[in-house]
Amino acid sequence: MKFKLFKSDGSESGEHEINNFPSLDDGKGTDALRQVILAVRANQRQGNASTKLRSEVSGSGKKIFRQKGLGVGRAGDKRAPQRRGGGVVFGPKPRSYSQKLNKKMRRLAFQRALIDQAESNNLLVIEDFSADTPKTKDLNIILNKIVPDSKKLLLVSDAHTQNFTLAGRNLSYAKLSSSPDLGPIDLVQASKVIFSIKGFESLLTKLSNS
Repeated sequence: MKFKLFKSDGSESGEHEINNFPSLDDGKGTDALRQVILAVRANQRQGNASTKLRSEVSGSGKKIFRQKGLGVGRAGDKRAPQRRGGGVVFGPKPRSYSQKLNKKMRRLAFQRALIDQAESNNLLVIEDFSADTPKTKDLNIILNKIVPDSKKLLLVSDAHTQNFTLAGRNLSYAKLSSSPDLGPIDLVQASKVIFSIKGFESLLTKLSNS
């Protein structure tokens, strides 16, 4: 598969062909991608929501009113669930929301996300991410040449240099990632993805070995 190729200064430089780009049948992996995204978000939940049962609420267990004569019904103690400040019935308790995913499902979801972005012409290739100075202004000019008016840009390399990391950390519309740490949800959330040549190669090697 061929992708648009750009130089380090943001100028276009023809096309770059990826021979070992993954391929899937139409629709295959869509359910796996959905499940992986749900699992990632579930694993990020703290699960520390907690409510008190009737037996855990502080307060007296004394009957609020006498049984007869006041016209307020047969009221029990103030810790009852129907009373303000009382216990909560079937409320949340601390628990783990983590979900387990096997390697095959994660690999299939990654391939589906990568193919979907490629079919939407959202994958671009740059020769190398380089920055002589850690200036955000210079990097912003380069990225605007490649993808003008982008809202969610993902920059993927095998390893970003310190100057490039410092230059890109203040860009609100760009996110820096290395290919070993890249996940399917990162690809799905990005409107455009720019790979360095080495970053693309290391990512495909990771997919083939997983």
